[in-house]
Amino acid sequence: MKYVILVGDGMADHPLAELNGKTPLMAADKPGMDYIAAHGVNGMCATVPDGMVPESDTANLAIMGYDPKLYSKGRSPLEAMSIGIDLKPNQTAVRANIVTLSDNGEAYDDKTMIDHSAGEISTEDARTLIEYCDRMLCGNGTKLYTGVSYRHCFVYDDAPDFRDFARPHDIIGKRIGDFLPFGKGEVYRDLMERSFDVLNEHPLNLMRAAKGLRKANSLWFWSPGKKPSLPSFTERTGLSGSVVCAVDLIKGIGICAGMHVPYVEGATGTLDTNYRGKADTALEELKTHDLVYIHVEAADESGHRNELENKLDSIEQIDDKIMRPVMDYLKNCGDDYKVMVLPDHPTPLALRTHTSDPVPFAAYDSRCHRYSSLTYSEDDAKNSSLYIEDGFTLMDRFIQSTL
Repeated sequence: MKYVILVGDGMADHPLAELNGKTPLMAADKPGMDYIAAHGVNGMCATVPDGMVPESDTANLAIMGYDPKLYSKGRSPLEAMSIGIDLKPNQTAVRANIVTLSDNGEAYDDKTMIDHSAGEISTEDARTLIEYCDRMLCGNGTKLYTGVSYRHCFVYDDAPDFRDFARPHDIIGKRIGDFLPFGKGEVYRDLMERSFDVLNEHPLNLMRAAKGLRKANSLWFWSPGKKPSLPSFTERTGLSGSVVCAVDLIKGIGICAGMHVPYVEGATGTLDTNYRGKADTALEELKTHDLVYIHVEAADESGHRNELENKLDSIEQIDDKIMRPVMDYLKNCGDDYKVMVLPDHPTPLALRTHTSDPVPFAAYDSRCHRYSSLTYSEDDAKNSSLYIEDGFTLMDRFIQSTL
């Protein structure tokens, strides 16, 4: 038996007037996902437990079968694992976005969060700026590490216990002074302000501005945590697993769970990611692993940026360049197989951030071919009688044919 789980990060949304009351999932041309829904099982799943922040670490942990209430220690330590940082017990990892703040001569507190991703900055440009910040700002038990695109890691020895950080994608267009760290977090606030002084007139940023690109002119810290530990996925499920993705967070979960995490050339975590490369890598992984978990970030990024056309395009690209070739392979591989598609959480365009709403899923078992007119959408999933209240149980139910 082969298993494939395709996670379209942030695909779920709300009905939009621009789409005549449809959601992007309802409006997108996605015959592969619709095939799963029409011939399989549809339902809703709560991937974010009540009271927890709807972040991708929480939701993906749940989809992979790990109770977030037990195992969520913050996303940054997972990202640190992916980067190759071996956190010591006294070290705290903190996500360091490189962001775009307004540049009108105002005081740091009065600046506005323009873009949490600095125009989806390339990893090459970001590396230059992060390494410069590390040289200019760090030392004395602190260090910056380059991640992917705008997502980086700050490691702090014996850090003050401060957790009341703001997520930068939640405050786009807002004055940052209302969201800066305070009290024990003043050390983070100081570094963030100093990073603006270091970055805003950096030659690379001046070059970016001259080209019409957004400056990556400040660090923004959030989501701290200590070194994580997860039970082995193979020991827990009896299956060998692989994680195909672009972003350090999901790679980190896979590494901590003892799953194989292959490198995918051109996988960026943005709309221009190498979709077909992910599909090809997943097909290679299926030759040597029982279960492949494919994560695609593009729809989430489009949601954060309120880009309707890009969200529609990302869903259609996922379907055409990943779901279709994966299904073609599975239908001809000679093994029984199961496929499931779902988002980790919604990222509604109108809100530009994650929500805790349950997500629609569709699961297909080649041994049990159903027939219906259902499509993969929020409405059809809601109209089914299947609701998974504890999202971390979905994986076992998918594997054990108890959906």
